[in-house]
Amino acid sequence: MDKLHFTHEEKIIANELIETIKSNIGDTFLKGDIKKLHKYIFTAIDKNIVQRDVFGLNPIIKALQTAQIAIEEIGLKRDGIIAIMLYSTINQQDMESLMNDNATKAKGESNDLFNEWEKNFGISTLQIVRGLIKVHSLYTKSQVVESENFRSLLLSFAEDMRVILIMIAERVNLMRQIRDTKEEEAKRKVSEEASYLYAPLAHKLGLYKLKSELEDLSLKYLEHDAYYMIREKLNATKKSRDAYIERFIAPVQKQLEEAGLKFHMKGRTKSIHSIWQKMKKQQCAFEGIYDLFAIRIIIDSDMDETDERKMHSHEVKQCWQAYSIVTDMYQPNPKRLRDWLSVPKSNGYESLHITVLGPEKKWVEVQIRTERMDNIAERGLAAHWRYKGIKGDTHADSWLEHIRTALEAGDGLQVMDQFKMGLYEDEVFVFTPKGDLFKFPKGATVLDFAYHIHTGVGNSCVGGRINGKVVPIREVLHSGDSVEIITQSNQKPKRDWLNIVYTSRAKSKIRLALKDLQIKDGLLAKETLERRFKNKKIDVDEGIMSHTIKKLGFKVVGDFYRAIAEEQLDINAVIDKYLEIYNQEQNPNPPIVTRSAENFNFDAHEASHLATNEDVLVIDQNLKGVDYSLAKCCHPIYGDSIFGFVTINGGIKIHRMECPNAPELRKRFGYRVVKARWSGKGTSQYSITLRIIGNDDIGIVNNITSIISKEEKIMMRSINIDSHDGLFSGNLEVLIEDSSKMESLMKKLRTVKGVIQVTRI
Repeated sequence: MDKLHFTHEEKIIANELIETIKSNIGDTFLKGDIKKLHKYIFTAIDKNIVQRDVFGLNPIIKALQTAQIAIEEIGLKRDGIIAIMLYSTINQQDMESLMNDNATKAKGESNDLFNEWEKNFGISTLQIVRGLIKVHSLYTKSQVVESENFRSLLLSFAEDMRVILIMIAERVNLMRQIRDTKEEEAKRKVSEEASYLYAPLAHKLGLYKLKSELEDLSLKYLEHDAYYMIREKLNATKKSRDAYIERFIAPVQKQLEEAGLKFHMKGRTKSIHSIWQKMKKQQCAFEGIYDLFAIRIIIDSDMDETDERKMHSHEVKQCWQAYSIVTDMYQPNPKRLRDWLSVPKSNGYESLHITVLGPEKKWVEVQIRTERMDNIAERGLAAHWRYKGIKGDTHADSWLEHIRTALEAGDGLQVMDQFKMGLYEDEVFVFTPKGDLFKFPKGATVLDFAYHIHTGVGNSCVGGRINGKVVPIREVLHSGDSVEIITQSNQKPKRDWLNIVYTSRAKSKIRLALKDLQIKDGLLAKETLERRFKNKKIDVDEGIMSHTIKKLGFKVVGDFYRAIAEEQLDINAVIDKYLEIYNQEQNPNPPIVTRSAENFNFDAHEASHLATNEDVLVIDQNLKGVDYSLAKCCHPIYGDSIFGFVTINGGIKIHRMECPNAPELRKRFGYRVVKARWSGKGTSQYSITLRIIGNDDIGIVNNITSIISKEEKIMMRSINIDSHDGLFSGNLEVLIEDSSKMESLMKKLRTVKGVIQVTRI
């Protein structure tokens, strides 16, 4: 490979660029900086480290041109410019060495070189070089750089905002230089990246001038015909457009001067890219775009005030004064007023935009701002720092929301470092083997990544490879990692995986997988149990099996079968317990059931749960001495249609005919259902619960309770009412004698104004 050779023309260009850089920021260089830079550059050339790129561009010239843009358009100083030049002298081996944070200082010439750079130029400069190298490494991992995730990863990887600013400057310079290249494919790729990666970054940073240039050049290289068509149209209409601007400006200029304002005015034509986007959006020809230009009034605020708040207040006052003059002359469109003076944009942009009806009934946009505001609008963050007297220009992206407030808090360098620490601290961006990029919350693991790819991949995950190294499923992900998942067909999700994953998406998928496994394992366990019963020639009674499951300590049937599936419960022990309960029920020996069952009327006085001797419950064929109780699921009261259900322990539960459990009891255990009816007089009191729904009117609760208080032999035990969206609903528990009194009470409650529904629970 031939050594880099400077042509005569390149030597002249290089010398001119060096002098320009010196004149612009020479005072920020330390003693010996330029001499040391010369040494490293010429050493790299002599060692044949630096070579021309695919476009044939000289890397040193390209670095000097980038440095000039970074100085003049962005405002970078010593550290950033030295970093640009040093970065141009690095080869691939140097890059890998600097990327290895664990490399020892004692090993390798490259490490010694970087240690020397840090000693000669400072840690800040080396940090920028490191950021440029790290960002460069991302391109080797992903081909999908147009995504928002890639932009975010780029910002988090850069670690220092100067890295992003330098990248934008470098891309602007490259786009300027490749106009006549014959490398069309490389030119297309560079232009696409400029359009969907670098232009949006420049926009976020408030670098509108560079953003427009990137967009226009991208359009020029990618959609040649559209670009030149619009440019020719603009040139053809330039004379008439300029004449119109003059007619518009002249009277405004006179009024502003008479008001004593110092200012200058200019017409700004929309960028070619903006016009093209508007044509596509509105689906119209060039002639259909009416707001091709805007008038800009830039006020020279002559107030030299150390108190920034007073200075800003003075500037805002002058801008609104100019607004008043313009709108007195031309009718404004109030819907098109944009006030970024009172509340500036998050990237520091301040201006007042109005649209007025100018001569010939044409709508014209007028932008009003001060010199300081205009400089910030054109040059973004760097100009913002400079006007605030901040010497540093370190990293931040989250300033997009909070930069103005934060900078006012104190030393700018410290503030920027704080933003640097907080940037994307809650997110990591990782690559698939194919180069796709995914975003995860900080703390996410390999298992999270697996479930993000696919549920099946997650369920069968046994580990992964991060940057080629095999790691377990609990390994935490870091930004820039390349992650590959390792699976095995016999792997199954485990409950402790819920403690390994970090994302709710992975947790929900694991829970679903565990639930499916439980169902499958439970069905298998049930089949196994039934087969064992069949082998022993034992017929299974569902009621006795249900009793067995409870006696074994399981409240949920699913838990019972899962315990069998997980071999926590022996099937033989289940069969033994079943037979024990079966024998007890088939051969009961309680003395009560051996008494005569002839003509027995159960008097309520004999049962503590029926308070008087007036209520008589007749069960089946007048069975006597039977232990019974009223079912809690339906709360039967005197007068209800009822039936009895023989329980496992021999007692009888009394249910209402309308009990929600009645159909199932009759279907599955019809042989246990017995007849029952009330007899005698109903004088006992029973607890019932009524459900009331109605409009939430003032005093409605008092009206309800008033009715109950007036009823004889009815006692209210509790009332619970909730109100929502103008409606109330609640439960009312009362003690009542019989069903007829209950029906009467319900009828009276339904007459209360506002009550919509009264039902018995």
